[in-house]
Amino acid sequence: MITLLNRRELVVTYDMKYQGEIRDILSQNHIDYKVVTDNRVDAPVPVSASRAYTGSMGVNSQMQYEYKIYVRKENYDAACSLISNRNR
Repeated sequence: MITLLNRRELVVTYDMKYQGEIRDILSQNHIDYKVVTDNRVDAPVPVSASRAYTGSMGVNSQMQYEYKIYVRKENYDAACSLISNRNR
């Protein structure tokens, strides 16, 4: 189980396809991971209160979701190596 105390951030991206590729690589190599998704448009109340007036005007739809992928600290180096070799 990956917890706040035993994890390290591997990747932060806004690209759904890229995060899917990273997850596939990690799964194929039996590396546990956790994905935290943040909807950048539906922010907490103080920030999103202004959205009631503006809607989503001016928001890049490709930047709406932020994906953070975490792995166990002891798997971090192996995971970095795997994803850096993905295009080779």
